[in-house]
Amino acid sequence: MSTPRTLRRRTLALGGLMLPLAGLAACADPVSSARGPGASDPGGSDGGGGGASDAGGSPGTAIDTSGTQELIRASADPEIAALLPEEIAAAGVLRAGTNGAGTAPLAFLADDNTTYIGSEIDIARIVADRLGLALDLRLTTWENWPLKLEAGEFDVVHANIGINAERLQKFDFASYRAAYMSFLAAKGADFFLEDPDSVSGRIIAVGAATNQERILTDWNAQLEAEGKTPAQLKNYSSDADTLLALGSGRIDATMGPYASQSFVAARRTDVEVQGRIDAGWPDQTLVAATFPAGSGLAAAYAAALNSLIADGTYAAVQERWGLTAESLPESRVHTQENP
Repeated sequence: MSTPRTLRRRTLALGGLMLPLAGLAACADPVSSARGPGASDPGGSDGGGGGASDAGGSPGTAIDTSGTQELIRASADPEIAALLPEEIAAAGVLRAGTNGAGTAPLAFLADDNTTYIGSEIDIARIVADRLGLALDLRLTTWENWPLKLEAGEFDVVHANIGINAERLQKFDFASYRAAYMSFLAAKGADFFLEDPDSVSGRIIAVGAATNQERILTDWNAQLEAEGKTPAQLKNYSSDADTLLALGSGRIDATMGPYASQSFVAARRTDVEVQGRIDAGWPDQTLVAATFPAGSGLAAAYAAALNSLIADGTYAAVQERWGLTAESLPESRVHTQENP
């Protein structure tokens, strides 16, 4: 049973958004949410991710992590707004879920430890603007977003979600970013991690119930089938614990989203990014806004995204967070019938 949109909510006005006061929890991806310079693109795009741009990020450009940063906004387009499901159009609000614990530069707490900022939030905001809706940003955890989306607590989730066959059975998607995974290792390590053979015998930290864990599990199965030593996988409860383990040599590396790993490496002198693996390995996948299957919102969302790509607003968000290397030339709807 869905949650009525008219339920009274305890919210906090923040930079034009409405933020719930509860729901903070840990993020599934074991990478630091530390703030600092923007991530550079050390290797250029490998052309994966369904047509991702091969442009780099903004090396040396500081990312504004303040809570008072100027927001990137977009104007409303009545023709695109007319594609909205009647219930959402009538409510005038887009309820968007995102990871509460946050991983920079995707969704994380600003320097004031109060304001939530990041690329996921910016994309949700400019789409809401284009659709003529107010953004109601709601915090959740990686483990809980599917349940809350199915229960009707959100209209859409922005949480670095990759499209895969299992998720397509329950959800519809509107793609907006390429999806890469990378390793974070000690600077100057005498190995380079990028494929199954390279992780053989290594100790790798990875977030539970994530695409990167699924990739490493598949790699281990391949290694074992070939009579080789699999990687030992470790789960840590926090980003700080993961980085502490890496710094002390208890793990060889941690695997997570390329965007987040690059952000961490750009502000530290003791770690480096290794490899770039499509999050859908051995296939390709994309990061996408996620909706309940059949909600009717995906088409309006993709139309809004394509309009924002055409007028440069989307590019401004990607550039702001050093994610140009993961930009897409267009968004499209992905469903179980049309993956």
